[in-house]
This record gives sequence, structure tokens and C-alpha cells, in this order.
Amino acid sequence: MTTIPSAEAIPFWRDVRILRIIAQVIFVIVVLVIAWLLVTNMLAGLKRQNLGLGFSFLSQTAGFGIGESAIPYQPTDTYWQAFLVGIANTLRASLIGIVLATILGILAGVARLSSNWLVSRIASTYIEIIRNTPLLVQLVFWYTAFFLKLPTNRNAVSLPGSIYLSNRGVFLPWPVGTESFGNWWPTVGVGLILAVLAWVALTRHQLRTGHSFPREIIALVLLVAPPALAWLLLTRPPVLLELPVQRGLNFRGGVSLTPEFTALLLGLTVYTGAFIAEIVRAGILAVPRGQTEAARALGLSHLQVLRLVIFPQALRVIIPPLTSQYLNLTKNSSLAVAIGYPDLFGVAGTIFNQTGQAVPVITLMMGTYLSLSLITSLLMNIYNARVRLVER
Repeated sequence: MTTIPSAEAIPFWRDVRILRIIAQVIFVIVVLVIAWLLVTNMLAGLKRQNLGLGFSFLSQTAGFGIGESAIPYQPTDTYWQAFLVGIANTLRASLIGIVLATILGILAGVARLSSNWLVSRIASTYIEIIRNTPLLVQLVFWYTAFFLKLPTNRNAVSLPGSIYLSNRGVFLPWPVGTESFGNWWPTVGVGLILAVLAWVALTRHQLRTGHSFPREIIALVLLVAPPALAWLLLTRPPVLLELPVQRGLNFRGGVSLTPEFTALLLGLTVYTGAFIAEIVRAGILAVPRGQTEAARALGLSHLQVLRLVIFPQALRVIIPPLTSQYLNLTKNSSLAVAIGYPDLFGVAGTIFNQTGQAVPVITLMMGTYLSLSLITSLLMNIYNARVRLVER
């Protein structure tokens, strides 16, 4: 009769569990040694150049101008203020780009599934061409081959709605507050509070009783009614639309967008919108066909089927990859340096060139991009948790 040796009798050099622990310890030691060598080499290099790892240089005068700034800035401001300008410019392009890319992506994704052959082919051509072309090439194209080739301000291209295009940028109408604006804007807050309260109350009532109300219409009426009523009661409109007017060699009034910012925004929107379109298409196709057929059998229109049946279910598939596209758009904005837009990467590069503080500047830049990505992921994960399917 043979006996099976116990686990204690296995030598440690043949015990899989012990070997795994030893391998992990060796791996950690190797990583720590490599990190120690890199840090030691970096500190030695900084010492030879009389540089440190501190951030005290941020309080020094920057001494350089920034061509476009979303916040007030002068060359006499500090490096920290210049760095904030880069962050503000990046946020400006990223937030607007996310909104526009989402709208374009939804439209293109739905259009690709259209039964109309022409609409479907146009959407497919747009998606395939844009997705398979590098973003940097597209940005250079929009800037050099489109905006810089536009006529001067004197011969600017006029579009409907008092919109003008020239090689100096895009000039748009812009609302401007009057003297009565201070008395009017609180009514906008009142309308917003009423709309939110009505939406929450009607949603709870529907969940409790099963009876539905037109929440969108009711919330919209409550949102618009207080400011509209206040607008009518005021002797002067609180907001006037200021139109751009050509005076001499430039435009006055309205708002102007530089060619660099417009090219960046257009490139990010068109590029990311193509990827979002495929995500939307995949999300819609993930909804069982029986859901659409059942909705049609109830007499719902095509738009109602999309809004009430398909999209609420497709969002569970769309949101996770959509988050990745939002993160990519924010990080891809660093390519703005190729067309001269002073984003975070471009301003940080100027600060590095003037101070020589490579490690602190790169650390700040990486930390900023990381923070923006984590905040975006957090917000999208919160929304994803609200729309996900809860199984019992």
C-alpha cells in the first residue's frame, strides 16, 4: 500500500506558492532598484545644472505674452498665472469639443443606420475617412488649408445670421447684458429651481402610480416662464444681441474666435464625433429588435421609439466607451501646439524653455491632465451608475 506524501514534505524550491511569493519579491526589488537609479541620476543631473525640484519659480514674473487667453493675463504676471491660462484654454477647447462631438456623433451614428441609402452612405463615408486619418494631419489641414486660405477681413465670407469667416478668425453674434440684466437674471435661477422640482416630483409620481406626464414640456414651461414674464415687465430688454460689424480692417462687436482655436475645435469635434458615431451605432444595434417592433406596435413614431425606447437602453452600452472618447478628446487637445494654440502643453513648454525646470513643469502638466481625466471618469461613472440595468 502506497502513501501520498503530505504537503509539508514538498521542498520549498518545488512549492508553487512559495515560488510565486519569491518571484513577486524579486520583481519588487528590481523595480525599486531601477527607480532608485533613475532618481539618483536625475538628482545628479539637476545638481550639475544648479536646479532643484521645488516650485518656487512659479512665483517669478513670466515675461512672455500669450496670444489667446480665456482668463485675464499680462506678461508681468507670474509663471503660475501663465500656467492657469494654459489650463483654462485647454478646458475651453475640451468642454466645447465634448458637447459638439457628442451632438455630431449621435447624428452621424443614427444617420448610418438610416433606411435612406444616401444619408447612410454619407455618414459611412464621413466615419471611415475621419477615423482612418491621423488627428494631427486633420488639424494641420483645417488650419493651413482652410482657415489661412480664407480671404482677409475686408472680403470676409458672410454666412446667414451675421456670421463672418476670414483668415483672422470667425466672427459671431454674442448676447450682451444691459442695465436691467442684474434685475432679470435671478428669475432664470427661479425658473431652473422650479423646473428641477417639477421634474423630480413628476418622476416620483410616475414611479409610484405608473401614470406618466409630459415631464419635458412641464419642466420647460416652468424654466422659461419666470424669465420670460420678467422680460416683458422690464422697460428695457435685459439682453441684446450684439452683431459683428466691419469697421476698417477689422470687425467690432460680437465675439471673435481665432483661426487657431477654431481649427482645433473643428478638428477635435469632427475626429472624435466619428468615433462616437460608431459607439452610438453599436449601442443602438445592441438593443433587441423586439423592443423596436413592440414600440412600433404601440403606435409610437420613429422619433419616439428612438427617444423613449432605444436610447434609454442603448445608453448602458454607450456610456463606458463614450467616457474613453471624452478622455481622448481632452488629451488630444495637446496637439494644439502644432497649430499655435496656447493650450496647457504649449504654455508649459514655454515655461520650461524659460526656466529650465523640466521635472517640476512636466510633473505639473501630467498631474493636470491626470486630474482632468479622473474628474471626467468620475462624472461619467456616476451617470453610468444611474442608467445601468439593475438586476434582481
